[in-house]
Order: sequence, then structure tokens, then C-alpha cells
Amino acid sequence: MRYTVLIAAFLLTGCGNEPSSDRNGSAGSPPANDKPPSLEVLATGANIAGANGIHFGPDGLLYVTSVIGSDLTLLNPDTGEQVRRFTAADGVIGPDDVAFASDGSYYWTSILTGEVAGFDPSGNKVIAAQLPPGPNPITFSDDDRLFVSQCFLGVNVYELDPAGIKEPRLIADDLGPGCGLNGMDWGPDGRLYGPRWFVGEVVSLDVDSGERRVEATGLITPAAVKFDSQGVLHVLDTGAGTVIRVTPDAREVIATLEPGLDNFAFDATDTLFVSSFADGFIKRVNADGTLTTLQPGGMAHPGGVVVVDDIVWVADIHAIRGFDRISGDEIDTQRNVVGMGEMGGAINLAVDGDNLILTSWFDGDVRIWNPGTRSRVAHFPNLAGPVAAVRYAGSVAIAEHGTGSVTLYGPEKTTLVTDLPAPGGLVVHKNDLFVSDRSLGQILKIASSGTSLTEPQVVVSGLDSPEGFLVVDDTFVVVEAAAARVVKVDADHNRHVLAELSPGSAATEGLPPSQVFNGIAMDTDGSLFFAGESSRVLYRIKAPW
Repeated sequence: MRYTVLIAAFLLTGCGNEPSSDRNGSAGSPPANDKPPSLEVLATGANIAGANGIHFGPDGLLYVTSVIGSDLTLLNPDTGEQVRRFTAADGVIGPDDVAFASDGSYYWTSILTGEVAGFDPSGNKVIAAQLPPGPNPITFSDDDRLFVSQCFLGVNVYELDPAGIKEPRLIADDLGPGCGLNGMDWGPDGRLYGPRWFVGEVVSLDVDSGERRVEATGLITPAAVKFDSQGVLHVLDTGAGTVIRVTPDAREVIATLEPGLDNFAFDATDTLFVSSFADGFIKRVNADGTLTTLQPGGMAHPGGVVVVDDIVWVADIHAIRGFDRISGDEIDTQRNVVGMGEMGGAINLAVDGDNLILTSWFDGDVRIWNPGTRSRVAHFPNLAGPVAAVRYAGSVAIAEHGTGSVTLYGPEKTTLVTDLPAPGGLVVHKNDLFVSDRSLGQILKIASSGTSLTEPQVVVSGLDSPEGFLVVDDTFVVVEAAAARVVKVDADHNRHVLAELSPGSAATEGLPPSQVFNGIAMDTDGSLFFAGESSRVLYRIKAPW
């Protein structure tokens, strides 16, 4: 994927959320604030910030990894109750998949950092390897050999020493493009099985010789494979939203859910459990084919927010979700399968007439998307960590973390400002373009009437990690991400705290510090809308504020 180039650039070296009144980040005057504003929960989402790899432990619990949540959650498979949760404080950092050895030790992969680590039977952390970014699936052989593959940020398949003493052994480096293997399993024939995400097939490898064999073809986007207790191969096709039983003579769909699935696991009785990276749910497939939701789906990584008419659109990394601005009902959800969909990912978004401008540093691109026709209008690929984009002066202004710049992309490419340590939100107010910088703690005016200023003008300073913001006449409303609050800065530079939030996810070194962008928007009634990143809810503050 393009992000392979992007993360390499990072290692070598949210968008303007416009109110619907003029769709350019500014709005009319809100009513006067005579009393503290009331913070309302307009809509709730998933309990897990994207459910990735899942595996049953010897304790009978279902272990669920979450990259963005940076946690490992243990669930009761009967009730869905969360029994325990390991976080970064316990040494579990951005886990993508998990696997168990026969002695009860278990290991996970950290796709963004490259660390492969685990807990031994005594609960001590062990680092098996520090690989380049991209380790994704992980599995053990029957005799406790450990195997890992890169996916999305590399293509290599490795054997690792669980103790971390021996150097990683490369098994294959030619399974691309974009991914080696995803969701792997050890086969009853002593071979390593895994899907090729971008090729639509399942292969098996002789881990000693590297010899490979195609086991299944014609799949849309195979994400994971598992064997049941009878040794029968099953494939999760995330593009189709199905789990398929594969025998030499036939294929049978045994579960139908929706696209955006991540992984699956069988318990001791061959009951099937499925996770979703797009929605964050965990579901059990019952013997009669019905589904039981153990953990609810919904907003899994809410970031950028805009208001269009009566719809509040939320960027959710692998989806965009539209909520009724009055009732909070989720009325439209459009999902994307990583690297495959025309829509692409969305960590941030802005309004562009009838379209939405979707920004994703993970994809390394900006796309203009028509949510009504579900079609792509324009595409700006191969960007260096884009975190925000807005329509400005007939072009698209894009803030790129990888270059520390804001650039106009249109008939000509024009750089408006450089040398920003952490450019974030972009807002157009009247004829001016503003950008927040998380590291500087500032909001700067960088252009007027389509022309860059000789020197950026600092209009608000002393902020704590500003990301999304609004310009309302002479007032700035800002999300201070690390401080986990929304503040209003008036024309006299007085500060008023409008809301206290739960802290968001910690950024991974080398990536945009916002990681999940914290956006804010306002409707024509003067109500403010913003997401709780870690709580996965959509908040509203009604005017006056």
C-alpha cells in the first residue's frame, strides 16, 4: 500500500470541521452564554476500538486485540462480559493479533511499532523480536515454533524465537503486493496457511523450504484462515463479509455478516466467533446460523466531524457514519475494506458542496467522496501523512505531517506554509485559511484570498495540543486533544472550558501525533458536535455555550 512509502518517510526523517452554515469552518454568532453548557451524549458506539485478532486461551476466555485502542481484552464467550483488559500500562502496545503456545504463554504483534512480544506463564513480558513496522498475523505450530507475517506495511514472513535470543528467520519476501499473509493458522498437514489480502487467494507454506501451494482462489478479500477441530479449512472473506468452509469438493458459506471483518476463532466445541475492525463488534455464530452479539458494533475510532443539513458525519477510520443531528440515530454507514475500497479510509473529513473530503494518513491520500451516490469524485494519492484537507481558493488545501506543510492541490501545486512540526486542523473563514499545530500549541493564519502570507500569523497561542477547531466571528472553539477538553477562546483571549473529555489514544512514534483526529463541528442552531475518541461516543453541546 501507499502507506509503506509513507511510514518509511516518517522513520527517515484533522481537517477543518466546518459548521454547516457556510461549510468553511465559520458560522454566525452563537447565543450568549449565561450558564455553563450541558454536555450530551448524542450517540454511542462500540466498546472496543476496532476488534482485530481473536484467539481462545487455555482459560476458555476469548482474547481480543485492538490496534488503535492499544489494548487486549479478555471476554467471557458466553456473556460477552469483559473479564480483564491489558493496556499500554501493562506493556501491550497496539496489538493486532494474538496467539498461544502450549505452555500458556501468549504473544501479540504491534503493527505500527514492529514489536512482537508476549507474556510468559508467570506474566512477565518477553520481546520475541523488534521488526520493521507491519507485523500483523501471528501463530504457533503444534511444536511451538512461532511465525509472524507483515501485512499492509510490508510483505515478509518470519519465524521468530519466542525467547527473543535468535535472530528472526526470513521465510518469504515475495508474497506482495502490499501484504505477505494475513490471519494465519497452522495446518493439520504441518504447513503454515494464510490469505493473500490483495490477491484473493489462500496459500500454504513449507516453513523450512519456503515451498508454497495455492489452496483456494477466487475470493474477494480474504482476511484470515482457521482450522476447526476436524482439520477443515475455513476462510474469512472480509470483502464479502462471510466465513466459508473449504473442502476439496465444495465451499459453503457458514456465516454472513458485513464487510469490514477482521478475524475469527473456534472454541473447543467448534462454535465460531467473529471480530470486526470496521465496527468493533464480537459476534458468536450459533449452531442454527443465527448471530449473537457479545460486544456491540458502531463507532470504533471516531475522529473528524462535520454537519451537513441534518446529518452529522463522523470519520471512523474504516467507515463514515451519518447521525441524525437531533435524535442521534445512525442513519447511514458507509464502510471501507483496507486498501480495496473506492472510498478509502477516513480519519478526518470536510464538506465540499454535496461531497465530503476524506483524509487518511494511513492510506496516504485524500479522496473527494459523494455520499449520496457512493462514488469517488477525485483522488489525491501518495501524500506524506495527510491529516486534514479543505476546499480553499478553488483548490484543495492539505496539511501533511510528513512534510510539515500545508499545500494547495489544484491546477497547480502551491505550498502555503512549511516547517510546521505538527500541522493539524484546517479551517476556512471568509477568505482566510487557518491551521492548528499540535506541537506549537497554536492556531495560525497562513493564507488570505488564496495567497500565502509572508509569515504565518499566530492568532491563538498557549493551547494544549490543538487539533480540530472552529472560527465563530472573533471566537475560536478548539479541541485540546492531550488535555482532553474543548475550550472557547474569545476576542480578548479569555479561555472558557466547554467540556472535559476522556483522554484519547497515545500516538505512536513517527506517526501524526493526532493519530485519531479530534474534530469539532457546529450546526445552524449553534450546537457543537465532537467525538469522544476513547469513549467512542458522539457529543453535543446545545447553544448557548
